[in-house]
Amino acid sequence: MNSFENLAPEQQHEYLLALAHKSLDNWALSGSKLSLVKYRENAVYKVTTDGGQAYALRIHRQGYHSEASLRSELEWISALLESGMAVPRVLPTVDGHLFVSETTDKIIEPRTIDLFEWVNGVPLGSMEEGVGDDIERIAEIYTSLGRTAAELHNQSSNWTLPEGFERHAWDHDGLVGDSPFWGRFWELELLNDSQRQLLERVRDRLSTELSKHDRSPERYGLIHADFVPENLMAENNRLHLIDFDDAGFGWHMFELATALYFIQEEACYPVVKQALIDGYRQKRVLSDEDLSHMELFLTARGCTYLGWIRSRQETDTARELAPELIRRACEQAERYLSGFSV
Repeated sequence: MNSFENLAPEQQHEYLLALAHKSLDNWALSGSKLSLVKYRENAVYKVTTDGGQAYALRIHRQGYHSEASLRSELEWISALLESGMAVPRVLPTVDGHLFVSETTDKIIEPRTIDLFEWVNGVPLGSMEEGVGDDIERIAEIYTSLGRTAAELHNQSSNWTLPEGFERHAWDHDGLVGDSPFWGRFWELELLNDSQRQLLERVRDRLSTELSKHDRSPERYGLIHADFVPENLMAENNRLHLIDFDDAGFGWHMFELATALYFIQEEACYPVVKQALIDGYRQKRVLSDEDLSHMELFLTARGCTYLGWIRSRQETDTARELAPELIRRACEQAERYLSGFSV
């Protein structure tokens, strides 16, 4: 039997849908309608009951997180909700569990599945299509995002971690060490010789800079780590933050760099960047010295996406996005290195 990753996308969707239907009984939702929302790292389905109630069901990619790590993610989301932040509510099973593990006769390796209340709103944009051209609206949203990021960092700085809390780290080792969290980006097979040499040079420079970067609670802690347009749900004047799958420990500037990385080439970028900074400063200190390291973290962020491709080359998504992600990362690396004397 072929592994799940080697199946055609249509067959993967068929098998995952069957698994999703089977799992609904854990929340007493059997018979509800399922529609696919997103399938990249995880498969996310909208669950709609006969009565019109909506939920988000998430089937996790095999092997990405341990059960302890996933439980920690859900505990943090719940703590953020209790603090007043606009994040999804985690819905336990009828037996009180935060998640379940399920199999079918087609998916024999257990998949972890969890459920959230449905978040209304419209994604701010996408990596492929950008965030649009309504600069006034976008600036308002990114000001709100800045405040959201600061509130999230305030909460994580003051929150006492539950016993057994476990998440990965976007630190020196997680970004540019021998085994980065998302993979050895400088060894991506799709790179040509010139690109590979460039990324080896930039990895050395990033390693030097990150190894001495401040990791005090003022600048480092739990972060969402995926502030991309798809994860920012705008509803009227409120911004909902979804998808904590990549949340872990990291620098706050890495968070802000992630929010800006994919919109750098858009006409609205200077306005949006300032809006993000202004919003953040309404809720938390962000010094000019901190901001002087933006290129460092934009470059580190770009490199992670190449590691992401390398560890997921069997997926259609990685193959489709590879040329654009390579171009962006290499251009970002060149800009960053140009700031250092040879």
